[in-house]
Amino acid sequence: MPYKVSHGKALQVTYSPDEVFARIQHEGIQFIDLQFTGLTGRFHHTTISAITFTPEQMRDGLPKLDGSSIIGFTNVDDSDLILKPDPNTFAIIPWMTENKTARLLCDIYWGGNRGRLSRDPRGISQKAEEYVKTQGFDYSAWGPEVEFFVFDRVHWDVLTPYKGQSYSIESKEAPWNNEGSGYPMGLQEGYYPSTPSDTLTPYRNECVNILNNDFGILCDNHHHEVATAGQCEIDIKYDYMTNAADAAQSYKYVIKNVAQKYGKVATMMPKPIAMDAGSGMHVNVSLWKGKENVFYDPDDADELSQTAKYFCGGIINHAKALSAICNPTTNSYHRLVPGYEAPAYIAWSAGNRSAIVRVPQHLKGKNYASLKRLEFRAPDPSSNPYLVFAAVTAAGMDGVKKKMDPGDQVRDDIFKMTKSDRAKRGIGVLPKSLGEAIDELESDRKFLLPIYTNDVIDKIIELGKRDQREIAIRPHPHEFYLYFDI
Repeated sequence: MPYKVSHGKALQVTYSPDEVFARIQHEGIQFIDLQFTGLTGRFHHTTISAITFTPEQMRDGLPKLDGSSIIGFTNVDDSDLILKPDPNTFAIIPWMTENKTARLLCDIYWGGNRGRLSRDPRGISQKAEEYVKTQGFDYSAWGPEVEFFVFDRVHWDVLTPYKGQSYSIESKEAPWNNEGSGYPMGLQEGYYPSTPSDTLTPYRNECVNILNNDFGILCDNHHHEVATAGQCEIDIKYDYMTNAADAAQSYKYVIKNVAQKYGKVATMMPKPIAMDAGSGMHVNVSLWKGKENVFYDPDDADELSQTAKYFCGGIINHAKALSAICNPTTNSYHRLVPGYEAPAYIAWSAGNRSAIVRVPQHLKGKNYASLKRLEFRAPDPSSNPYLVFAAVTAAGMDGVKKKMDPGDQVRDDIFKMTKSDRAKRGIGVLPKSLGEAIDELESDRKFLLPIYTNDVIDKIIELGKRDQREIAIRPHPHEFYLYFDI
């Protein structure tokens, strides 16, 4: 759902179907891009002529989708699906200037009036929002911190195994760049460098302007991240669950298209560069009743309520199973290793970035009660944000219902602890591979069932095993090729 800024405040903008059609006519829109997200998180689209788009299609949907051609949706013998546009997601795509085009995000329905497709990720997120309400809360707020890389060029050869397989990355910022015209930064030395070392400031400025002004996705900060070779982050203001997932998907869409305009390529691959920091998607969450942040407690030393601690306990207790959804590629587990700022150990703490759940401590006091939240640091941007937010909701609410204790805070740097020290303090370890994560999900899936159907969980497990098989028979460069376009 789009926003606009007035007098420094964000105002949510909604569109009725009639208002969408009025804008199409007034703005001279020639095409409508119908966009949706597959189960694996890939963004898809089909484009229709604005001349043929009718109010009935907005209301009833368009019979334009073969579900068997979208990985994880349907079988070939029952694949007729409906794309139902959400008028609130209307946005004009600014880089399509020759044939003016607007986009609408769509919900997925079965044909023949058979209701919502259970595997529609956006529907799973919407179901999670309703579940939060049944548990006595009005809504949850979500703020994803999506990191990504922008490279100058990427080359790979994965189709000729008899010759050999390889890939290479080109970046003016990288220490391996030999042009001699830039200011390269070393591995893990990319956090907040000034220009001209940071070559991507103009690119990020344009991305932020497009997200703010054209897509109504409020971004309040952007910067270079820790890794060399163009790692970036643009911060999205927190929002309702499905809105935030819509924003994360639109964010990926924008940064890739703007990168192409600059003659570059952007990727959400968690760990494209060996021996350097990977890309995460830290997920910030809080629960609300009316205008009150339920996670805030002024009497607690860290201003964290008991409800928030139980929610944290749910995440901690289900962290291993969550990995199959929050870290869904084999490449994800190259990131989840000690030494590169990615969390590998199951613990929580105030301000400690070596724990998978952090309670940010930048600002305290009643004036900042709205900012009190849990930051779940394990997810990465190869994941599907609709599924991630819904799964974290299920885990957290399981913790609230069962009053799960998250254990003692860990204030020390976990990366520096010995294995025996971690064992004494009860600090677990995240799965070391996608296969291990899938096994954990298979054995710990009941917490998801208030939101996920067993059919969806089974399909997630099946797709994970498929990717494992694909990688097992091919060397590492094929993994790069398989996950680079995320």
